[in-house]
Amino acid sequence: MNNVIVINELDNVGNAVEDISAGGEAVYLFSGKTYSLKVVDDIRFGFKVALREIPEGGDIIKYGETIGRAGRAILPGERVHVHNVEGKRGRGDLRTQP
Repeated sequence: MNNVIVINELDNVGNAVEDISAGGEAVYLFSGKTYSLKVVDDIRFGFKVALREIPEGGDIIKYGETIGRAGRAILPGERVHVHNVEGKRGRGDLRTQP
């Protein structure tokens, strides 16, 4: 049974639709194919799980949109939340100078 939602082929995170215990499997359906990966952390309902490795500074992509960047390298199956994600919007320190 699928326990993660993935909407866009660009997504590197999915949303858990039920609690998933560390050591369990995150299972999702995309384009008619079922994928699964071992979960490293407990992933609570509604939280994000990394679908593949995301390098430090790499974009966090959910529903085809960048929602932040990795504050550190994130491994597949890790919980993706405020402890390893930095915001990108409204940050003057990230603005490039003309």
